[in-house]
Amino acid sequence: MNKILTLFDENAAKKLLEKEVLPLYPEFKDIISLQIKPYKKLIWETTYHVVIAYRVLFSKKAGGEQKLEIVCSAHSNEPREVVFKVLSFLWSSGLADAEIVLPRPLFYSPEFNGSFYRAIAGKNLLNFIKENDRAKTERMIPQAARLLARLHALALPADLSIFSDDNRSLRHVVPGRDLIVREIKERFNGKFVDDIASFYEKFIVEEESFFNNQKQRWLIHGDAHPENIIAVGGHKIGVIDFTDFCPADYARDLGAFLQQLEYKIVRNLDDPLFASAMKHLFLKSYLAESSEKLSASLQTRIDLYYNWTAIRTATFWLLKHECEPDKAAAAIAMVKNNLITNRHAQD
Repeated sequence: MNKILTLFDENAAKKLLEKEVLPLYPEFKDIISLQIKPYKKLIWETTYHVVIAYRVLFSKKAGGEQKLEIVCSAHSNEPREVVFKVLSFLWSSGLADAEIVLPRPLFYSPEFNGSFYRAIAGKNLLNFIKENDRAKTERMIPQAARLLARLHALALPADLSIFSDDNRSLRHVVPGRDLIVREIKERFNGKFVDDIASFYEKFIVEEESFFNNQKQRWLIHGDAHPENIIAVGGHKIGVIDFTDFCPADYARDLGAFLQQLEYKIVRNLDDPLFASAMKHLFLKSYLAESSEKLSASLQTRIDLYYNWTAIRTATFWLLKHECEPDKAAAAIAMVKNNLITNRHAQD
């Protein structure tokens, strides 16, 4: 039996949470009950990738009860201790304030290679886009920009080993260019592979050229998109998914967010004009919060990461189990046109 199934057993999960969580909350007496809700449950013979929510009801020593939602992110092969270490750093960094909310790190389990943290409750930005709630979308986008600007302004810790090495440059972002090119070549008999290979090489060389002349790195989210931005309560904003945090070029978060924001709005609302307006709002808000100017270098790098994110999305369409080559072809054509016309990410 795959050991990860233990975390889906109510009694076993209750014992683990009593052991690890109760010492962190001295006001709690014990666990009255818990409900298990899998968000992701990919389990094979010995490997796994799971995200599990535990809705836990605690009794309090002073009387009364309190509910908490605790999330476990566990993977048999990818580092999940990174999530706990990154969250612990962010929790002590001062990033959270009256407007920004972070999940609270609870513990890391070496047995399951899983990080456990207290969830933040709310709906993500993509939900509001899908619901065509334009007023809420317009309120959240400046908040998302402020959150990223504040994240990028944080001083990096002295110990950079808390971050994964896999995501610090485009050359090393998993699963890696060579594997992507090989699988596309095998699956499509050579179709798409020349475009994908040349794009990856172009983007990697351009990033490395910047890094050769710029030694500074900034803390980035590494997977900035609308699903990872959460509306909490009436006016707060939260962020989730801490696997890809790393020291890199902050323009990567900007280009990635702009591309995914445009993609999600056009795909769900079929409104390129609204997408363009929201992109301009995001970048304007970010520059205002960070006191940055949109220099030629920054614009070039934002465009680079915007196009890289589009090509990364194209590879997703090509390599998913039920591939969608037409969507990949459209993304590839868009990037080709961007490079020919020098179209900027926020246009």
